[in-house]
Amino acid sequence: MDPIIIVVIVVVVLLLVALVVLLPRLRRKANERKRVQADTHRQEAQRLAAQAESAQAAADEREAAARRERAEAELRAAEAQRDAETNMSEAERQRAEAQRLEEKAARLDPKHRDRDDGSTLRQGDDSAGTTSPGRREVPPADSQNR
Repeated sequence: MDPIIIVVIVVVVLLLVALVVLLPRLRRKANERKRVQADTHRQEAQRLAAQAESAQAAADEREAAARRERAEAELRAAEAQRDAETNMSEAERQRAEAQRLEEKAARLDPKHRDRDDGSTLRQGDDSAGTTSPGRREVPPADSQNR
């Protein structure tokens, strides 16, 4: 045989032996890189999950605070409405009392009625204490007897 063929066969055999020896080693290294990368991804996923959980807890707390504030505002509004209704009923009661007292006063002294402008209108006198041309103001009967 030709020495070149023998050299080629030896080289091919050495390459095959090297391939058989090195191939599993290369696969182990590739698998190790994949394992490290997977671990890195898992750690990143755990970190992101913890961050998301923290953000969710903060959002839940803000939502609960908003609900509490809304409930407190509704309570304040209801209290203010009750106070307003109480004030309105008290005002109505006072108006009714004033009307009752005015009616009682009118029954007790029918000759004397209070006018809106504060002047006195006597029965049979539409001038309300004012004088008109050609008219002489007549003092009340009580003041003539003095």
